Amino acid sequence: MDFTIRGWRTQVTEERIAEGITADVPLRKVVVAAVLENPYIGGYAEDLSAAVEWSVGFGTRIGAMACDALGEPVQAYGKGGIAGVDGAQEHAVAFVTTPFGNAFRDAVGGGAAWISSASIVGAAGTPLTLPLAHKDALYVRDNYDAVTLYPGDAPRPDELVIAVAVANRGRLNSRLGGLSAADVVGDDGLR
Repeated sequence: MDFTIRGWRTQVTEERIAEGITADVPLRKVVVAAVLENPYIGGYAEDLSAAVEWSVGFGTRIGAMACDALGEPVQAYGKGGIAGVDGAQEHAVAFVTTPFGNAFRDAVGGGAAWISSASIVGAAGTPLTLPLAHKDALYVRDNYDAVTLYPGDAPRPDELVIAVAVANRGRLNSRLGGLSAADVVGDDGLR
């Protein structure tokens, strides 16, 4: 089965000041997305395993691209996808399952925590908000965040947008307590 990539989208944001306070370390968030032709258009497909298998190498590639764009160590991550209106949500999900997630984790330097995800069906230009959480410990409240991808002319009705998000730190001025990123053990994905 052919999984043709029509194009890529890379979005970088950097926040330096929040609530009038300048951060010592700016918050950088990166989203990298691929626009794929959806080979499952045209009827119900019971077996989506070809997408799952292909996603392993893809997870490595897109993860490396996200790390390069961030330019510093990854502290938080997320993933997701948009199926064009002639597709199904399950088509996007097939590209971001555990095999993809494991390859993405390896590409960003490891990660013990579950990778939060979002998937939808939408027309071209539909934004996708990707959740972010600490890559080694889900209980780090400072890293509960999100970043929104604006994919331009994608997905066309017969396409998919598959995206990953990474960040270098938690929210600016976070102050709700809980586990600190500096105190993460990273053994169980929770603490």
